[in-house]
Amino acid sequence: MAEIKCIGVLTSGGDAPGMNAAIRAVTRSAIYNGFTVKGIMRGYKGLVHNEIVEFKSQSVSNIIQMGGTILKTARCKEFATPEGRKMAYDNMMAAGIDALVVIGGDGSLTGAKIFAAEYDIPIVGLPGTIDNDLGGTDSTIGYDTALNTIMGAVDKLRDTASSHERLFFVEVMGHTAGYLSLNSAIATGSEAAIVPEMDTEVDQLAELINNGFRKSKNSAIVIVAENPKTGGAAGLAERVKKEFPDYDARVTILGHIQRGGSPTAIDRILASRMGAAAIEALSDGQRNVMIGIMNGRIVYVPFAKAIKHDKGIDKSRFELVKMLSI
Repeated sequence: MAEIKCIGVLTSGGDAPGMNAAIRAVTRSAIYNGFTVKGIMRGYKGLVHNEIVEFKSQSVSNIIQMGGTILKTARCKEFATPEGRKMAYDNMMAAGIDALVVIGGDGSLTGAKIFAAEYDIPIVGLPGTIDNDLGGTDSTIGYDTALNTIMGAVDKLRDTASSHERLFFVEVMGHTAGYLSLNSAIATGSEAAIVPEMDTEVDQLAELINNGFRKSKNSAIVIVAENPKTGGAAGLAERVKKEFPDYDARVTILGHIQRGGSPTAIDRILASRMGAAAIEALSDGQRNVMIGIMNGRIVYVPFAKAIKHDKGIDKSRFELVKMLSI
């Protein structure tokens, strides 16, 4: 394997709070260990269109507290083609980049896996996604901040739900993973969480209306993971209007506010540890792995395992939501 002298870093897919902290950690850890660093703008699109800039230590000054990503992010259809990846590789070689750190979610790491296999490039991934839906890691960069954003919004909604004796369906992100919906339901004292992993939307809804809302509650909040199949929160609210016309059901879709904002201390620390670990991994000859965290310890997760979505939901947490909402 050729010696690594220059490391490229990019962010791809949906932005997540803490990505800037990760960029900072990658850049400064690399420089500390004697590497040069190139920042690649707009993810894989920047590789294809040669948007590559040199990064110094000062390039990442005063960004740890910022949401979003200073490297920007964009979708790139060209990178999905062999011709596009060839352009990306040629630009990477022309820029003198020997290895990549890719910060993003499952789509970004899938692209990294394909690119690494085609051109034998050392690539290390960092899990940057608010959905917490990557395998082999207890948490992803941005998840804790998004959870806190949801909590703040639902706390405010609770005031108006109580005042007007309403049933609120609050839609959160995570159309393939219910970590945000389930854990935000616990954190906000919500009456139920409806997630993609559990095909019990109708049962949960009927149980909530018949056993909870009717007996002891003058208001209720249900956290719903976005789900095109069921129509998400709006679909459930329509069902309530048909089946339980006595109830005033309202919908709040939190949308992209969940991705924004200054990262929490937990996300800043996680991103910093993972960014430094990515450079250590490349220095040790690791390639085609994602940096994960398990029980507080850094682990190396093969890309194939990271993108499997096989983490599963802790069903005991549903019981906790139910028990604490009586």
